[in-house]
Amino acid sequence: MKYIIIGGDAAGMSAAMQIVRNSEGNEIVTYEKGETYSYGQCGLPYTINGIVDSTDDLIARTPETFQEKYGIKTHTLHEVTKVDCEKKMVYGTNHHTGEGFEDHYDRLLVATGASPNCPPWEGIESEGIFTLKTIPDVEQIMNYINEDVKNVTIIGGGYIGLEMAETLCDIGKNVQIIERGERLAKIFDEDMSELIHEQAEQQNVKLTFKESVEGFKTNDNGRVRCVVTDQGEHPSDLVLVAVGVTPNTSFLQGTGIFTSVDGAIEVNAYMESTIKDIYAAGDCATQYHRVKQRPDYIPLGTHANKQGRVAGLNMINTPTPFKGIVGSSIIKFFDAALGKTGLSEHEAEAIHFPYTSVTIDSTHAAGYYSKDDPMKVKLVYNDKTRALLGAQIIGGEGVDKRIDVIATALYHSMTVDELVDLDLSYAPPFNSVWDPIQQAARRA
Repeated sequence: MKYIIIGGDAAGMSAAMQIVRNSEGNEIVTYEKGETYSYGQCGLPYTINGIVDSTDDLIARTPETFQEKYGIKTHTLHEVTKVDCEKKMVYGTNHHTGEGFEDHYDRLLVATGASPNCPPWEGIESEGIFTLKTIPDVEQIMNYINEDVKNVTIIGGGYIGLEMAETLCDIGKNVQIIERGERLAKIFDEDMSELIHEQAEQQNVKLTFKESVEGFKTNDNGRVRCVVTDQGEHPSDLVLVAVGVTPNTSFLQGTGIFTSVDGAIEVNAYMESTIKDIYAAGDCATQYHRVKQRPDYIPLGTHANKQGRVAGLNMINTPTPFKGIVGSSIIKFFDAALGKTGLSEHEAEAIHFPYTSVTIDSTHAAGYYSKDDPMKVKLVYNDKTRALLGAQIIGGEGVDKRIDVIATALYHSMTVDELVDLDLSYAPPFNSVWDPIQQAARRA
């Protein structure tokens, strides 16, 4: 059996390794349009402020390792541009030579990931304007930043925008975030976003809301010097565009492969697309949301690795379902941890789930042990069935622990009342006798 995998990062190589480890006598061929295989995209911001020493530290395995140790044929700078489902052929361009290539598969995995959105603003191609998704992206930013770069503007207040704001403040830059909406981190509800705004302001990050970017102006050297919005101009020596991503699926147009949420390939529990023998996984595919009970699109590295593993097993006839996600994430933003899982109020409202919520102020440790570690906990639940729908927690230490407890509870469809009965660990340095999430559950 010949397996072709398009994409050499988390989902693609997780699948390839499952095929290697759980079958024999197969041919595995991978095509990657970039130069790097199997690297930790989530660590990219932390190379700029030196927390991660080098981009080399983010690479789990090189193409040579996959080829020499595991027998996986790896091709860098090979971009697949067309798939013929009837002939079971892929076609593309070898960017090493500029020549075309073609190859036949028995089973195909599309693991092409997603690309940063880059709106067609006037001057978007100017020097000093960047996106962040790959190792070459971060290396270009690091090569550009010097002592002359003082004012940095980040367009977008999502994951990347927040993490990069912290990173750039760490290296002494003046940072502004422009967000066309009314708040940062829209995965959180408005009352929780206020805490994020407070954290930004404490760190002297300038926040500009309800302004739409229209373009950029440059100096005589062609370098960006300001961001132009519908409200005015903002001096900028460097601009980071962080306004979301789009699945890399446009090359599949005309194949009959069904795409749904945000253009992602809709897959079933076995990572199968709507075309026989074509699978998809990672940031180019949908994920089944266990709380919403429908396909969703939340592109994160955790999902990509899990979906890739499942896809690889199913491609070698080892039926393994992907059990779905509950929408868990956590962001470090200066001194705060921002944790979220399940549905927010606005998400529940958007899909017409009956809901209510409860919010409490608590502490990570016992109150008499430490009063310096505040934590705000918000639970969202179905006000008719009492089913837990989601949680948002913002604080310092211990946010990760609590958000993971809620994620586990959501996975097992627990009610808000059942949280009270959980046997959670306790000692004064780590907890109160009633954990903050249980305090919230009791309030509910």
